[in-house]
Amino acid sequence: MGTLLIASTVFSSLLILLLSPLKLLALWLPTLAPPVRRLLTAVQENWASNNGRLYRLLPGLRWEVHGMETLRRDRWYFVMANHQAWLDILTSFHVLNRRIPPLKIFIKQELLYVPVVGLAVYALDYPFMKRYSKELLARKPQLRGKDLETTRAACAKYADYPVSVLSYIEGTRLTPAKHQATASPYRHLLKPKAAGPAFVLSALGERMDCVLDLTIAYPDGVPSFWDFCCGRVRRIVVDVRLRDIPPHFCHSSYENDAAYRAEFQQWIGNIWAEKDNTLDRLLTAAPSSHH
Repeated sequence: MGTLLIASTVFSSLLILLLSPLKLLALWLPTLAPPVRRLLTAVQENWASNNGRLYRLLPGLRWEVHGMETLRRDRWYFVMANHQAWLDILTSFHVLNRRIPPLKIFIKQELLYVPVVGLAVYALDYPFMKRYSKELLARKPQLRGKDLETTRAACAKYADYPVSVLSYIEGTRLTPAKHQATASPYRHLLKPKAAGPAFVLSALGERMDCVLDLTIAYPDGVPSFWDFCCGRVRRIVVDVRLRDIPPHFCHSSYENDAAYRAEFQQWIGNIWAEKDNTLDRLLTAAPSSHH
């Protein structure tokens, strides 16, 4: 299974790279831009669909997905998800594929240097984030705000068509060691990094229709990719709910407005507390309908 999933990913990435010169042609013939974009998006969505067919080969794997009824393809979504395993990415794409506009994950700039896949996600217009540490900003204050400018420029490509931007706002995968080291107040989550979502909403908020709050649970224990490929994962449970974005969040400065920063942190904290309770329920509930 692992070999098949890797082969599927490499094949799709190579196909995107072969098609990507069409984007250069679209710079001279702007009318070509929409069909080229749809073509590249189709490769991504076919990759997710093909992966779904592979998942059916796994013995006894059960998907339980709740809250998909009101999702639409013509809305902009900011997707916030908890992060426990590499499998979360495959799960997110599988559950949301063709239910909402194509997913774009905010990814670290370093991923650009991953062979084949890095260039493929660049061709798909995934926004690359270049974050600056507090220490670097202290030494070079002229860099303050540059990360936001870079993100706004990357997201300008989304002005004419709906997208779904996915962010794992804990910043890293949950492990027992990280949970203890960060003194997380949540049972099943790390503390959320509020600056990340604020950063996204500041760059894209005017276009985002709502937050899509994605809660991923593995009732039989958090699996490794190898566990998944060996068929050891029996249930994957996903809860989907929509949340309104307060309009003023799209026009406020997280860095410069202390009152807004406190309000935003409380908003994210409330969502995370509710997500923690949702996870508690999903992890202990009996199996429900098959998806």
